[in-house]
Amino acid sequence: MSSDDGENAARLAKVPFVVVSHGPEADPVLDYGNDAALALWEMPWGDFVRTPSRFTAEAPDRAERARLLDQVTRHGFIADYTGIRVTRTGRRFQIAQATVWNLVGDDGAVVGQAATFDRWEFI
Repeated sequence: MSSDDGENAARLAKVPFVVVSHGPEADPVLDYGNDAALALWEMPWGDFVRTPSRFTAEAPDRAERARLLDQVTRHGFIADYTGIRVTRTGRRFQIAQATVWNLVGDDGAVVGQAATFDRWEFI
């Protein structure tokens, strides 16, 4: 990693909006969350990056979440997504105007998915 990469990673960690990602597994596990994401989901880094991403939604909302991710897989991204999520402690919140996209490796293969949003409200 170059010094620019390290500086960019440090800046991304501190931005005032959520950035999260998960890998390409059949049951994807979160592999990145910036400081805003860790605070929102009420988790330390070590717990966050061991969490199956489906657990960011309550069980009744997981089918809707799976449809979203399938649509992202097929189309490459979705802008203006709205949905309900849940923190580690069970607090529910609605995200709005989220962008979700495929992460693509140098060879063009999908290596995961990421999301960003700056609007959420606890409900």
